[in-house]
Amino acid sequence: MHELVTVSCVLNHHLASQILLCTVSSVIVMYLMTYLILLFMLLQKIPSEWARGVLSDVESLTEEKVDEVLNKFVNDFKEGSLQTNGWPPALSAYIVSKAALTAYTRVLAKKYPSFCINAVCPGFVKTDLNFNLGYFSVDEGAESVVRLALLPNGGPSGLFFSRNEVASV
Repeated sequence: MHELVTVSCVLNHHLASQILLCTVSSVIVMYLMTYLILLFMLLQKIPSEWARGVLSDVESLTEEKVDEVLNKFVNDFKEGSLQTNGWPPALSAYIVSKAALTAYTRVLAKKYPSFCINAVCPGFVKTDLNFNLGYFSVDEGAESVVRLALLPNGGPSGLFFSRNEVASV
């Protein structure tokens, strides 16, 4: 009888572990899908009209203006007033940082017109960070990065690419 109880406990523990693993995996997949969707809607997800306006004004965008947006974000974070001041309610640091990265890309492209300076999202790549749940292999993810690195002189610059396509943010 003791052996039967032990086997039953081991099986129940194994089943519980599998259920937990499936639940955790589902949560991670849902989180990462949200993460990817937000990447493509960065500026639209920043409720602050002021920040959205500064970061999307390509013609007058400067490092100082991007810094001003980021400093305001950090101050609002420290004061606990992100939502009150129009920052995204979820994943706000991620969204704002990616929007700022894209803005800095535009600034650098303007500042150094003889270089091709772009930002790229390689897609949802299988890595340790996402427990290898991504859709693309590391090689497939690297393709879009290498493709941009090998652009000829005079190629596109100041853009954000999602894999091999120009994305709007």
